[in-house]
Amino acid sequence: MKEAGDKGKLVVISGPTAVGKSRLAAELGRAVNGEVISADSMQVYRYMDIGSAKVTKEEMLGVPHHMLDVADPKEAMDASRYKTMAEEWIRDVQSRGRLPIVCGGTGFYIQALVRDIDFTETRADQAKRSELEAFAKEKGPEALHARLRELDPASADAIHPNNVKRVIRAIEYFSETGSSIAEHNEKEREKKSPYDLLWFLIEDERSRLYERIDRRVDFMLEEGLIDEVRYLKAMGLGMEDVSMQGIGYKEVLAYLDGQYDEAEMIRLIKRNSRHYAKRQLTWFRNREETIRLTLSDFDGDIMKVFERMLQIVQDRFDLRPDQIVQP
Repeated sequence: MKEAGDKGKLVVISGPTAVGKSRLAAELGRAVNGEVISADSMQVYRYMDIGSAKVTKEEMLGVPHHMLDVADPKEAMDASRYKTMAEEWIRDVQSRGRLPIVCGGTGFYIQALVRDIDFTETRADQAKRSELEAFAKEKGPEALHARLRELDPASADAIHPNNVKRVIRAIEYFSETGSSIAEHNEKEREKKSPYDLLWFLIEDERSRLYERIDRRVDFMLEEGLIDEVRYLKAMGLGMEDVSMQGIGYKEVLAYLDGQYDEAEMIRLIKRNSRHYAKRQLTWFRNREETIRLTLSDFDGDIMKVFERMLQIVQDRFDLRPDQIVQP
């Protein structure tokens, strides 16, 4: 079996939500005898299909997909656990002579893989963690973030106040090591990839992307997003669960709890999805190794983007014409 350090081939397809990554990954997988490994922090959870825009069996185009439905919604999936599981799939796919295609919009998951991030473990003080969680719940995320800023301004600048889990992790890391987790992560980002890496960033004009996001939200609601969240709530899931912090889930949950009406819920899902897409683009554009493919340069035709992507993969990995399956 091929080890990760053997510079095995790896394709990454990244970009903002609703840009068409899943379609491109399935098409590429079908064309080059590949298998898709999801890098989406919501699609790892079982029972969370509509709100995560999880790829359907039909959309897979017969291509094996991995890292879907691998965690219970009560579990807290993080980049370290994701990396361990995804690396096993990458080695498995490579060992069978197939091309692993990592596809998703969760930047830290992707970075963990392509930079072989070392998640230095510190001794978790459960009592301290519980105290920080209770503080955030009582005083709010901003107050917890202010505590981090007092200890570690660099990490506070790098972590959004609403990402309570990462804020707590940064506080714990500083308390245990006396150093900044942001500095640790920066050193990790400078590492060379253990793979023969081809990393695509799929983009589009902001107005067109936002239109697709709005249409996707409407489609999710038509498909039964509210009932999906109602089912999860009946399972005992709530705002305290990491899985329910995903966009679409937290807004519907708040709506079901009577915090606002349906019109406001829809407005918030669309707004928060657009804001998330903007943050995703900012993060990915700062990765210098990405090959940027913009839909508007291909008349908005996703298959034209695929054809260009396929040519790049074929040239980079020296694939023979008989190794390509035409769509």
